[in-house]
Amino acid sequence: MNIKEVFALAFDALKERKTRSALTIMMVVVGSSLMVALNGMTAGFSNFINFQFSKLAPNILFVTSAQNDQSGDPFGGGPAPTPKITLNEAVVSRIRSLPFVSDVIPSYQAAITLESGGKSRDTTVFSIDPQKLYVIAPTIELIEGSSIRQNDPSAILLSDRVANPPGESTPFAVVGQTVRAKYSFVDPETGKQETETKSFVVSGIIKPTGNPTIDSAVVFNRQAGNQILQKGGKYDALLVAAESGDFVDPVEQQIRRLYGKDIGITTPKAILQTINEFIGGFSSFTTSIALVALLVGAVGIITTLYTSVTERIREIGTMKAIGAQNSFILVLFLMEALTIGVIGATIGMGVGIAGGYVLIAGFASQDPGSQNLTPVFLGQDMARVWGLSVGLSVLAGLYPAWRASRTAPIVALRRE
Repeated sequence: MNIKEVFALAFDALKERKTRSALTIMMVVVGSSLMVALNGMTAGFSNFINFQFSKLAPNILFVTSAQNDQSGDPFGGGPAPTPKITLNEAVVSRIRSLPFVSDVIPSYQAAITLESGGKSRDTTVFSIDPQKLYVIAPTIELIEGSSIRQNDPSAILLSDRVANPPGESTPFAVVGQTVRAKYSFVDPETGKQETETKSFVVSGIIKPTGNPTIDSAVVFNRQAGNQILQKGGKYDALLVAAESGDFVDPVEQQIRRLYGKDIGITTPKAILQTINEFIGGFSSFTTSIALVALLVGAVGIITTLYTSVTERIREIGTMKAIGAQNSFILVLFLMEALTIGVIGATIGMGVGIAGGYVLIAGFASQDPGSQNLTPVFLGQDMARVWGLSVGLSVLAGLYPAWRASRTAPIVALRRE
């Protein structure tokens, strides 16, 4: 049996049925390209997230107070949950005294409204000692003309996203401009809605850092935060800096021994692990969708080849009458399925790569912070998709090929 001759016959048979063959190949292209594009996007997202988290200090633990369960309206109408432990200076001093702890950075956090030049913008405030920003995000940079006024309660730092809102042609605020912050709260004594306002001077604008806490917020010092946010010296979170990333786990264990489950602790490592687990689950889901598309292509191959067997029944009978063996007929039709799979999978690789870049570009255009996001196409992933596409194509052609090889020559020649 000459494989070249078999391939030539199979290719000629496909060319005779150009439209049907092209549509079947297109089904394989859709499935394989979808798998390639989604795998590339998933790997790209994973690399992008790892890169962003590499900008964060690996030695930081985020400590918050756990909340007591409260009965009430499940839709938020009931009483607000109360913290099990109040984060105050006593807690700060106790944690700071632990071995391997180099610093404890208290912070206030809340949602506020900024007003500037007749415009208003809802944002979040991250109220800490501004100089400590370098501990949390070592790569932090300010635009030219900015300064950090550590002890000035009227100074405010804006993230680039707040100062220059995406999609707007004019900045919300610039360095040296005065802005007004408004904080709305319910007075615990009267139960009435109250509003606290304070004017600030923009002392600096923070370039994008990759830290979502900083990149979507404004920063002013703790004195101003305690005043405008009505905190009474009760912190919302503590950022605990271990001496190095190697001591994060021991520090976490020591804090747990002190406060048990009454306190919440999160580390960049734990956040990254959670995000990667989510990406892995999402990747499995999207890959299963692409696999369904590939299976649809396999069904198309079965339909095409089965129809081809029916149409070429007399041709099959003639080949058998002149001496063709069952194995030759089987290989001939399997070669047609293989050709469809190889052409479809190969084209699908190129279409998938192009599609991955197009989809990533569309995503990046919606979020300026993801400009460094690019798809990543791993050789092993590409080879696996190509092999799967070709393998499914051959499997899809197995039954029609077997059916053709089992056709009796006399019966085939009598068929009209």
